[in-house]
Amino acid sequence: MTPRPYILAETTWQYVKDAAYEVVVLPWGATEAHNYHLPYATDNIQCDYIAAEAARLAWEAGAKVVVLPTIPFGVNTGQLDITLDINLNPSTQLAILRDVVRVLAHQGIPKLLVLNGHGGNDFRQHLRELQAEFPTVFLCTINWFKTVDRSQFFTAPGDHADALETSAMLHIAPALVRPLVEAGSGHARSFRIEAFRQGWAWSQRDWSQVTADTGAGDPTEATAEKGAALLAATTRAIGQFLIELSAADPRDMYE
Repeated sequence: MTPRPYILAETTWQYVKDAAYEVVVLPWGATEAHNYHLPYATDNIQCDYIAAEAARLAWEAGAKVVVLPTIPFGVNTGQLDITLDINLNPSTQLAILRDVVRVLAHQGIPKLLVLNGHGGNDFRQHLRELQAEFPTVFLCTINWFKTVDRSQFFTAPGDHADALETSAMLHIAPALVRPLVEAGSGHARSFRIEAFRQGWAWSQRDWSQVTADTGAGDPTEATAEKGAALLAATTRAIGQFLIELSAADPRDMYE
């Protein structure tokens, strides 16, 4: 295996000490059940792949980016009764992020992207607080699953172990995907209150009441080919973002 200079876990101090990285990417996933056909590490596997591929595209265009190891636990406060769904409270995430950003600020690394791969994570308020605390590090986040319009690839709605995630995993790690005939339907119950259904009111979903198989979305239209197309579009978009972010002056971000 040839080390990739944009993947920190594969790189040595001999290279890193002179690399002068402009952007650090922190992928952040979750460990949770994904219906009957996808593994618990689905969010982490997807984050690993997307971060690495986007960074490769940016690196080959001259951007000085480096990807940190993926953090494998996310906010799962609505799934505490589902066996081995591992929860990090938002306050714990903030503490971890604060420590990471403090290191970057101390070392003079100017930009951090938190690449989110789990719907229960929401880093925006964390980054607001930390941006005020560490003004020398430009902070931003992307939800990779919102990078492209899913309707270009899938007809059925969904947001967990659905056709989108299943297609991505069929492309990235097909050996870890059980046959789709073993998958549950992914039927997800909706709130009775109209405002919650429309999205202008919000409350956490109690996952055991929402879905019987832990999925939310019908996975049956998933294919590896759709996964390849989705991931290619996603990594192109994020790679281009990394190119622009690497070249940007945080003191001159507006036109």
